[in-house]
Amino acid sequence: MKKKLLSALLLILALTGPVGHVVAQAVTDEQLGLQYFNNREYDKAAALFERLFDEKPGVYNYTYLLQSLLELNDLDKAEKIVKKQAKRNPGDPRYIIDQGYVLIRGNQSNKATKLFDQAIRDLPADQRKISELANAFQVRRENDYAVKTYLKGRQLLSPNYTFGFELALLYENQGNYDKMVNEYLDLLETNPEMQNQIQDRLQNSLNNDPEGQKSEMVRVALLKKVQKSPNDVMLSEMMLWLMVQLKDFEAAFIQAKALDRRLDENGSRVFALASLCISNNNFITAIEAYNYVIEKSNDIPLVIQSKVEILKAEYEQVTRVYPVNQADLVKLEEKYNKTLAEAGRNPLIFPLMRNLAHLQAFYLNNTGSAITLLEELTGLTSADRALQAESKLELADIYLFTGDPWEATLLYSQVDKTFKNEPIGHEARFRNARLSFYIGEFDWALAQLDVLKAATSKLIANDAMALSLLISDNIDMDSSTVQLGTYARADLLLYRNKPEEALAVLDSLMTAYPGHLITDDALMKKAEIRVKQGNFSEAATLFKKVVEEHGDDILGDDALFRLALLYDQPETGISDISSFSSADLFFLNISDPASKDKEKAMAAYQELLIKYPGSLFTVDARKRFRALRGDQVN
Repeated sequence: MKKKLLSALLLILALTGPVGHVVAQAVTDEQLGLQYFNNREYDKAAALFERLFDEKPGVYNYTYLLQSLLELNDLDKAEKIVKKQAKRNPGDPRYIIDQGYVLIRGNQSNKATKLFDQAIRDLPADQRKISELANAFQVRRENDYAVKTYLKGRQLLSPNYTFGFELALLYENQGNYDKMVNEYLDLLETNPEMQNQIQDRLQNSLNNDPEGQKSEMVRVALLKKVQKSPNDVMLSEMMLWLMVQLKDFEAAFIQAKALDRRLDENGSRVFALASLCISNNNFITAIEAYNYVIEKSNDIPLVIQSKVEILKAEYEQVTRVYPVNQADLVKLEEKYNKTLAEAGRNPLIFPLMRNLAHLQAFYLNNTGSAITLLEELTGLTSADRALQAESKLELADIYLFTGDPWEATLLYSQVDKTFKNEPIGHEARFRNARLSFYIGEFDWALAQLDVLKAATSKLIANDAMALSLLISDNIDMDSSTVQLGTYARADLLLYRNKPEEALAVLDSLMTAYPGHLITDDALMKKAEIRVKQGNFSEAATLFKKVVEEHGDDILGDDALFRLALLYDQPETGISDISSFSSADLFFLNISDPASKDKEKAMAAYQELLIKYPGSLFTVDARKRFRALRGDQVN
């Protein structure tokens, strides 16, 4: 205790005595010099840092003194300062490079070149020294010399160390993507244990590839190596990895099948790829992959799971086509019932039971069977609380669909209470808030949505924000909710699959309250209904109206993006727009070639990019615009 008190006393004396005063003054002078430099008062900064450098020739004072002198174009003094520092630090390459940099600034590039070349020639076989010199060149943006440094280092240290990662990064910064790719692939060949690390580096690089140049060079280089060494498993794995990065799942499936056969993996790799296809909404390739597993694998649980996943994929495929084909829905229900009859009631089948109930209630107008099935499922899943909660949510949705909001809110509340701080609990609370919106309890809905805005699930938080904005933006200054209530009633009718009644309510709303703030929301809702009905020409007219009459409001960019998609209609349907961050808002697989118009689609995308540069849709719009123009796109 006494020692601690003594130490504290000495610290106080040091700070308040003459020594402390000097330290404080020194800090103040450095801060003042930095302020001069930041204010571009380079003459004052140079004078102050010169005195500080004489007193304390450290890196900080040297750096700001040199830079101030360079800004003043006082090259003679700058050269003297650099030489003085180089003499003090004979082993530090940064000062040699600084000498060359000052010579270049003085139009003495020949002398600088000799200095740089000599520094590289004098390199010892020391990894640290080589890296220090290369870094010194990079600081002064002499990247060509940095490359020469690492190449000389490769001669000195190969095969123990080749500076492959360092050179790859430098080549990328220079735009030499072919050399970058070759460095990574050479590293892979000599150091196969680095495969994951190389993939991580390449992934970071491909994430910043707006023109698709890097990905194309990686693809071509890998293809050449695979053709040269067709039995090299690691190269095939790299090709599979690349196809997944580029979302070319058809090509990835070919690679996965080849690896599965070669390595006798019993379908496990193909199954994993199929799951990835599902998460990217490429249902066609996913179904092909699952069928491969069913045909080739003798892993019974994997085969059963593949059959389950195929039905889930077919469900998504059928229900995301506008307009929905009723005959396809009936066929899908038959497949579900057949699989359930064959497999019996086991945990692998439970998700199918939930999907079948949704299909029956929301698409086949058979709510009785759906409720019976979900009540059975709720009992079967008593040992799995999470799955039981999902069943309760589906059952609540169906109660709301049939016009029984009180039973629905009871079930939503049960799940919310049981899983209060978990994603499924947040989902239950959001659906309960949406129910409150449907029945006109806007204050209660807003209170729940305000909590959900901070939810850990980004999707729930975004949905909560969107519904909260819809409510708060459309309550009149006198707290009137008549118009909002009418809109909510139409939205509930649409939820209950009564589109014509919903349209009638929306038309009455716009007729009774022309020019009200909620008009753009009503127009968007009408357009949404028309798309689902397959009336794409009227949907396009409605989207145009939102852009033309309400383009400055919050839905302007949304309407323009959806209009572009109507004209676009990617020929492979859903899979073609699976990379869109906004795809969940507006999936299209339209069988109406008459409404397809490439030029109009490009014009709409371009208008969005110009008119709404800060929109969440700009990335997707730019990607589709470039694809339509014929550019190479990831």
